[in-house]
This record gives sequence, structure tokens and C-alpha cells, in this order.
Amino acid sequence: MSVKTVLKNCLEGKSLGRSEAVALSSAQGEELSALLSSASELRDRHKGKTITFSPKLFIPLTNLCRDFCGYCAFRKAPEETGAKTMTLDEVLRVVRRGKGLGCTEVLFSLGDKPERIYPEMRNFLKQLGLRRTLDYLRNACELVLEETGLLPHSNPGLMGRRDLERLKEVNISLGLMLENVGERLMLPSGPHADAPDKRPSLRLKTIEEAGKLRIPFTTGILIGIGENWEERIDSLFAIRELNQRYGHIQEVIIQNFRAKSEIPMRDCPEPTVDEMLKTIALARLILGGEMNIQAPPNLTPESYPLYLYAGINDWGGVSPMTPDYINPEAPWPQLTVLVQKTAEAGFVLKPRLAIYPEFIFSGEKFIPPALFPYVERLCGEDGLLKNELFRRLVTPARPEGLKVQELQSSMVNEHGHEPRAR
Repeated sequence: MSVKTVLKNCLEGKSLGRSEAVALSSAQGEELSALLSSASELRDRHKGKTITFSPKLFIPLTNLCRDFCGYCAFRKAPEETGAKTMTLDEVLRVVRRGKGLGCTEVLFSLGDKPERIYPEMRNFLKQLGLRRTLDYLRNACELVLEETGLLPHSNPGLMGRRDLERLKEVNISLGLMLENVGERLMLPSGPHADAPDKRPSLRLKTIEEAGKLRIPFTTGILIGIGENWEERIDSLFAIRELNQRYGHIQEVIIQNFRAKSEIPMRDCPEPTVDEMLKTIALARLILGGEMNIQAPPNLTPESYPLYLYAGINDWGGVSPMTPDYINPEAPWPQLTVLVQKTAEAGFVLKPRLAIYPEFIFSGEKFIPPALFPYVERLCGEDGLLKNELFRRLVTPARPEGLKVQELQSSMVNEHGHEPRAR
């Protein structure tokens, strides 16, 4: 079947098959242009010309982690410079400041189960009467919700059913990057060789359990970590299959690997812009026009507007205050610039909550009754952020954003002291 026929079938509503997706992955020249154009048209038919983003605060609750991923510069060991765990008072200080700037999402990112390998983390938790980092996370989410009214969204790594149930009570949505379904990446030479929580079957299980519990869920793939095109495609099909069964995946992120001097994969090539565009377009065709597909604008600052032509409809979380602690070398675009770049491409930028309108309008199916009042205070009739809150976000006179060093100074390690050099 020709590329033209495959693309025509997609636009007519036919489901893209795996073999067809694999064939499209080799598209070049005019065929690549046709692929991007078809993905963009499919997005327009279902999403129109509105591009969304979430005004967020990035809270790195702890960067201790039991996994050693080859591409990660976020995780630290307790003895390393920069190892840090935030106290609840410090979390609240940052969140209250961000609320004044118009942020509505509090993104909690943290290492996976650090208490399993670090006595320092166990001691920190013991002092609080806790056993697990996930218990500490729940307390932090509950405090933020009650004290500020902002909506937590957590990405804490693997979660069992009970963990998901407890976090659902205090999170408007949850997330776990699938990254890739390729078991090959866990071999001794792979990026996940020393990362037990990156086993694909376990991550798929967490995503499935979230579906059974009707939790609005974020997932996605990370490209450029040694996977091939078939593994990328298989990962997108795995996401599609889970969403077809449970309907809970509210957004899929296509994220590109960034090389950094301090990581084992420092010399590995980053994915090209064409690779990103092709992957985004394939994600759109595989997952369909209704799926919310995003790509981070800060990881390709010179070319991110091109992602709009490949079929995304969301920029993800963008913060006017806190840095991207996963990629601290890559600052967020200023919101006024993001508005401008989006408009230049023929789209209108609108802010959303950490839960998408379609999940808000589904009512109690996806939102616990106790969280309804918090959502209602923030969203307008269209299910997006109230206009007056958006105006606050883009007001030029807003205070200068929080610097990396400033937020780091508000952190402590597991002993309650400043991080020590190794």
C-alpha cells in the first residue's frame, strides 16, 4: 500500500496498523512532507487551532533515586553535591509564590523509591513517622491542595494499586513516562541496565492500574536513547492499546533526549529535528485526532514551532517561575514569546489545568468528588483556565522568576543539612 493511500485512510478515520506505521517511519522528502501534513490536518479536524499549555510549578521533591539511567542528570546519591529533599515548609513557600504569578499546576517530580537503597532517606522518613517516599509525596500533595488550592500532578515512578488509590485522593492527575517498551534497553550496554524501575512490563502495569482506577494519566516516550523506529512505534501502540481499554490517558509526550556532560550517555547523538517531527506525526496518526499530544518547547528552542506542523496540540507544562530540573540547561520560553510563536504559526495559545476539559466534563468518572471544588475555582466554562488567571500569567510586570540557585538553597538533604560535596 502506498504512503498516499495509508495517509488517506488515516484521514478517513481508519486505524493505522503497525506494518503501515513502520513503513511510514522511513518516509523522506515529499513523503515526509505528506506525513506531517496529514498529521497536522488530523489534529486540526479534532482540536481546531487551539494549542494549550499548563502554567506549572516544578517541585523536585527529592532527587535521590534507586535507578541509574544512562541519560539522567536529575538523580543524585546522598553524598553528591546537589543531593536534596525539600521540606514541606519549603514546598509551600515555592507554591505560594507561584500562585501569585497565576500558576495552577504543582508538578511533583522525584526519584523512584530512594529509601530502598539509601539509609539517609529512610532516616529522613522515619523522623516524620513515614516508611516510604510515596507516603511523603502524598502528605506534600495534600498540604499543597489544602493550603493553596492549586492542583497537584505527580510523577513519582512505579506505583502499585494502593499507591495509585491514595495519590488519586490528592492529585488531579498522575503520570509515568513509558519511555520505551524495548526490553533490549535493559541489557548491560543499555540505558536502563541499572534501572530496575524502567522494566517495560512494570511500567505498563502501572499505567494499566491507573486505567482501572480511572485516573487521568500522562505518559509518553523518550526518543534518542538507543531505541530503533520499530521500538518507538511499538511503544506508541502499547499506549494506544491501554487507552482503548480504559480511556484514561489524557496526554502523550514525545520527548527528545538531551546530552549532558555529567551523564554516562554524554557522547550519544541527540535526535534530529526531523526525527522529532516524524515521531510526533506518527504518534498523531497512531493515537488519533482526539489524543492530546505534546512536545516540550524548551528542549529544541531553535525549532520548537515546527512541532505545530507535525500535529501536537499542547506544549505541556511551562513555568514562569521554576526551572526544568530534569533539563536545567534548557530554560522555558517566556510565555509572551510562546504566545507569539504559536500565533505566528496560525494557532491560539490557551492555558489549561493539569486535567484536560474532556476529563473535567466527564464528572465523577475521573474526578473524585472531594477535588471538584478545587477544579471549579480555576476552570472556566470551556474547561480551560479562567481568563483572568491567564492575564495574570502574561502580565509583563510580574516578578522575576525563581532562579535555580535560589530554589536549591531552599532544599535540604536527608540529614537536614546542606548537600555535601563528594
